[in-house]
Amino acid sequence: MTIFNLNIFKAIYIRTSKKQNPKHCFALCTTTAANANQHSFITNTRPCSQIVIRRSGNYKPSGERYATRSSGLKMQVKMMLDKTVEPLDQLELIENLQRLGISYHFENEIKQILSVINKKYSKNDQQSKIKDLYATALEFRLLRQHGFKVSEGIFDRFKNEKGEFKSRLCDDIEGLLQLYETSFLSMEGESTLEMATEFSMKHLNDQTSIDQFHSRLVHHGLELPLHWTIPRAEARWFINIYKDRPDMNQILLELAKLDFNIVQAKYQQELKHISRSNKGILFLFFYFSTPAFSMNKWWKGTCLAEKLSFARVRLVECFFWTTGVIFEPQYEFCRKILTKVNALVTTIDDMYDVYGTLEELEVFTRIIERWDLNSIHQLPDYMQICYLALNNFVNEMAYDILKEKGFIIIPYLKKAQFNPTLDRFKAYLQEARWYFNGYKPTMEEYMNIAWISISTHVILSHAFFTVTSPIEKEAVQYLLDYPDLIHWSATILRLSDDLVTSMALFRFLSEDEMKRGDVPKTIQCYMNETGASEDEAREHIISLIRETWKKMNQVQETICPFSKTFIEIAMNLARMAQYMYQYGDGHGIQNHETKDRILALLFEPV
Repeated sequence: MTIFNLNIFKAIYIRTSKKQNPKHCFALCTTTAANANQHSFITNTRPCSQIVIRRSGNYKPSGERYATRSSGLKMQVKMMLDKTVEPLDQLELIENLQRLGISYHFENEIKQILSVINKKYSKNDQQSKIKDLYATALEFRLLRQHGFKVSEGIFDRFKNEKGEFKSRLCDDIEGLLQLYETSFLSMEGESTLEMATEFSMKHLNDQTSIDQFHSRLVHHGLELPLHWTIPRAEARWFINIYKDRPDMNQILLELAKLDFNIVQAKYQQELKHISRSNKGILFLFFYFSTPAFSMNKWWKGTCLAEKLSFARVRLVECFFWTTGVIFEPQYEFCRKILTKVNALVTTIDDMYDVYGTLEELEVFTRIIERWDLNSIHQLPDYMQICYLALNNFVNEMAYDILKEKGFIIIPYLKKAQFNPTLDRFKAYLQEARWYFNGYKPTMEEYMNIAWISISTHVILSHAFFTVTSPIEKEAVQYLLDYPDLIHWSATILRLSDDLVTSMALFRFLSEDEMKRGDVPKTIQCYMNETGASEDEAREHIISLIRETWKKMNQVQETICPFSKTFIEIAMNLARMAQYMYQYGDGHGIQNHETKDRILALLFEPV
């Protein structure tokens, strides 16, 4: 396991943030857990072409020792799960495992426990009627989260004769917080859970005299509810707060820290393959946020940075997206593919939004629709490179899938990217036509195109082929028919993106986007159509996101040929959208919040 010397790493972060001369490189020191005093330095006194690489002891990391300790701790947790018999204790243990980011090691044990609890719930067990709000909400949330059908009617006993939640609940901080978190798993038509959101949010905001631990939980939850948070980010945050709990379990805490660092080291190894250097992740953060990072093997090989200098280079952010979408260490291939997909999507988006003339974009789209290599000479040089990079990537991925799974995916990938009716390139082109013609679409017109142009279907199609085994034709066809799961995930991604790029706080960004070729966003469309103020429009978009989440939650209860892993990927993409755009455009504009989050999840061990 490679561990970073954070003092040196943060120095790179500070210097890079100040946009210093990119021709000079700064030292990033890596150490092994076995020999923390053995360093590999690269001097910061010379240009990159004259870098001196110092000697290293090259000692093997003690990964085996960490793996052995982790296995031992996991056995202890399994015994803990087996010996815990009280339902509330079981639920709290599962909750802690989830928030600490280690529940994926115990999926079978958790499913078995929840199945037993659900049977008692289904039989209308008398014990369930004497539970307090905290226990009831926790049970409801965990059961629904894991696919068990539970009714919101379980909360009726906490209402008064007017059908409102009883006033005595206002002082139950733990109960209110659980009710609040539970309410975000609501589905369309569940009025009790909708009422629960308003009731719990109001009274949590009104709390003034609560202890520091619960105050941090409340503040964190009100910023972004658990159901909308990516698992790894929640684990990073909860590990830090869990250690201060009076009832903290040392075994859980040690396993959570060890697991987080092991998985983080795995991410760093994956980034090493993106990085040009074979000596470790050298200069990584220096290149992060600068075009120089494009000097990695794959990206350099595409020549996109050289030929399409107008396009954004966001490789670290693209990888960061994938860790939010699927964090488990065994899915390295999926993360590698999605990082490349995200990079290509970003480049093509910039080509349509920033650089291409309408005539060029019309020709490019026609050739893309036919997948016609023979017509490539009709394109300008920069578009030829873009087309070939896309074509080569699809063929390369198809080759890998054929080797691993014996399934030929080229026809399906081409259809996923170039469907004749609902195609993202046609959506890109339609937005370009709107811009060049000065047309202001209605909200409905915009969303009919924008949920496609955000490229969710392309991203999830590639994810599907990397995590699904065996690949069944029925599931593939269902995927290509734009199922609700993908539609709602795309809608949340689009609305979250637009909400930020249209905010008054980021008006400079919106104006820049308009100048470079972007059409009005959802907020502008709603304002133009209804005459609403910007604040009113923003509230409307926020309400649309909430309603879309209800539809996403409903999808989990429908029968579909997708695996649980793929469904979670689709939901995590929506979660990652809200995470990346929570404090600004974390993908388009590299703000400090995004940089800090990347540091915390990818580079800073706990």
